[in-house]
Amino acid sequence: MNFLRGLSPLTLAALGTGFTFLMTALGASTVFFFRKDANLTIQRVFLGFAAGVMIAASVWSLLMPAIELAEEQGRVGWIPAAGGFVLGVLFLLLLDAVIPHLHPGSKTPEGPHTKLPSSTLMVLAVTLHNIPEGMAVGLACAMAASGTGTAAGALALALGMGLQNFPEGAAVSLPLKKDGFSNRKAFAYGAFSGIVEPIGGIIAVLVAGGIAPVMPWLLAFAAGAMMYVVVEELIPEAHLGEHSHPGTFGALAGFLIMMVLDVALG
Repeated sequence: MNFLRGLSPLTLAALGTGFTFLMTALGASTVFFFRKDANLTIQRVFLGFAAGVMIAASVWSLLMPAIELAEEQGRVGWIPAAGGFVLGVLFLLLLDAVIPHLHPGSKTPEGPHTKLPSSTLMVLAVTLHNIPEGMAVGLACAMAASGTGTAAGALALALGMGLQNFPEGAAVSLPLKKDGFSNRKAFAYGAFSGIVEPIGGIIAVLVAGGIAPVMPWLLAFAAGAMMYVVVEELIPEAHLGEHSHPGTFGALAGFLIMMVLDVALG
């Protein structure tokens, strides 16, 4: 992977987040192959898997590098890790409050009252999830390009996020098809939900590149935002219904795979 070191942080971030966006679009393309919505059990497995991936990524790919990087800069490692984490949680809490959205499988919108159609609200819900994911991948790529991180670690994070983005794209497009949308329109909505990942990743790289000492804070910020999504939405939705085992096993599998990717490749 030595050839990746010659790329600029922005180019590497664009490649990494472009891959995760592509995986969202591939997930959305399932509307062309399935005639109905995904089985509820499968949905719970996917939600749990996404939660597991994001938990592992928050620890190994974001918080631990944030602490190590802060210490290399001669600072107390846990301060930017804890401070950035709290700021990330508050940021997602604010977005949850000010942006109307509807989670897949739910009939009650969250956020301020709006007359937007349910399809738009559903896309906004998944889009909120994707903002911290794009930041995380973008920052990992920036670290790899600058030499403070490894290209293998950035690749592991992009792979993990891409794996869990596939079912996210399907979670948007398949319910829309069930509601009467054409295949093309359902696909477009599902794919569009992932467009914020390249945007968020590139913005994070620009900020981190302009103020190098802020990188540990940004890494922890992305971790806090992702953990908010996991605890507030993914885990509860993965355990809806009488039996919680599908969501539980999905979360364990996601955590294990992301941990192995990060440790083995990083």
